[in-house]
Amino acid sequence: MKVEVVLADEMVDKAVTVVVAAAKTGKIGDGKVFVLPVEHAVRIRTEEIGEKAV
Repeated sequence: MKVEVVLADEMVDKAVTVVVAAAKTGKIGDGKVFVLPVEHAVRIRTEEIGEKAV
């Protein structure tokens, strides 16, 4: 399973903490969390850009 989430910067640490706590079993295969920058976002319907598009 792959889950992708785009959040405002100030929400990233909390989201990572929640995902790790929910997914951790202590066994091989628990998965990984990658945090990457999103350079630009556009909401197609309204043409909002940046954080307003998220």
